[in-house]
Amino acid sequence: MSFADLGLSPRLLDAVARSGYVAPTPIQAQAIPIALAGRDLIVSSQTGSGKSAAFILPTLQRLIDRPAAKRGPGQAARVLILAPTRELAGQITDCIRCYGQFTNLRSTAIYGGVSQFGQEKALRRGVDLIVATPGRLGDLLRQGLVRLDQVEVLILDEADRMLDMGFLPEVQRIIAQLPVERQTLLFSATIPPTIARLTSQIMSRPHTLSLVPTRTEAARIEEQVYLTEKAQKSRLLIELIGHQQVTRAIVFTRMKHGADRLVKELHRHGIRACAFHGNKSQGARQRTLADFRTPNPPLLIATDVAARGIDVDDVSHVFNYDLPADPETYVHRIGRTGRAGASGTAISFCQPDERGALRSIERFVRRPLVVARLVPAQRADQVPSGERVKTADREMGPTRFGRAGRTKSAAGSPG
Repeated sequence: MSFADLGLSPRLLDAVARSGYVAPTPIQAQAIPIALAGRDLIVSSQTGSGKSAAFILPTLQRLIDRPAAKRGPGQAARVLILAPTRELAGQITDCIRCYGQFTNLRSTAIYGGVSQFGQEKALRRGVDLIVATPGRLGDLLRQGLVRLDQVEVLILDEADRMLDMGFLPEVQRIIAQLPVERQTLLFSATIPPTIARLTSQIMSRPHTLSLVPTRTEAARIEEQVYLTEKAQKSRLLIELIGHQQVTRAIVFTRMKHGADRLVKELHRHGIRACAFHGNKSQGARQRTLADFRTPNPPLLIATDVAARGIDVDDVSHVFNYDLPADPETYVHRIGRTGRAGASGTAISFCQPDERGALRSIERFVRRPLVVARLVPAQRADQVPSGERVKTADREMGPTRFGRAGRTKSAAGSPG
């Protein structure tokens, strides 16, 4: 199937072709025709599956087919897209502008962490599409600076993440300002009971799509786990960077101060790294992401604010420096690699007191994770039951992030 088979206008097809996309992903092939038909739609799909285009393209097509009666200053938005984070809102807006480059449709992003002056100015000029985080949009609504009475399409992206972040009351207040007659599209990695209750309240006879990754898709990500003491993790990371073919990598920590501490440690070893978390200003985060997208990126040391919403196709490695608190977050983290048909590697560090968390992850993903070592392979009777062991050569060399040097002893000894 090609994008032309989906019934999109030549203007959108030209924009898609210029973006380098040839054929729709499975989620796009299934979701776009349903959305074009005007149906409400619930999509459960993992990150990296192409969901942004799955809701942006049919929405732009709707606006092209039904031009606004009023154009120019004061024009009320016809589409509202809610996203949980600033980064995701910004990336969705970039995609809208990319796919809509041959139209005269106007969009704006509304999120916190920056002055609202520019956002107010865009709203006064008039927009067709608003992409917003619930917090800042709620603020503007209370100030009477935004109108939602003309919204024809509501899109909730990463709905489970929004609710996890405590946005449910604000989302409900925003939806109460919308026309009852509208199309609603909801995209979520999972559909917990809270999401199910919300959809029953705000949607009309929705069509449901659940796109679970096939074994082939899952196999694109090589998953490994290293058993290590907490004090040895930074040395282990440095060694792995030295012998793995790391070209672009995200290292996830649990806490903000842990990310900052790790950046300092890596700098002491001559390794380029930048922290990315909620204590950084929006401007600093945008500069860090821009640097991360360059041909010679630093290591991105991030908390889970970055687990969703960073849309970079060529991340070669994800390191779970700290295991996540819940298994679903593990899936979102490793989904930063192995995107757009590419292969990737996800490496997790597990401290002795985290073995229960590791087992929870394995139960959730329904497969054992390969246990790797930076020491000679142990005898079979030394390996915990049910685990396979992968050994790694610990000889180190130059890396793209600086020269890490050599260590005298293995860092990955089992705890």
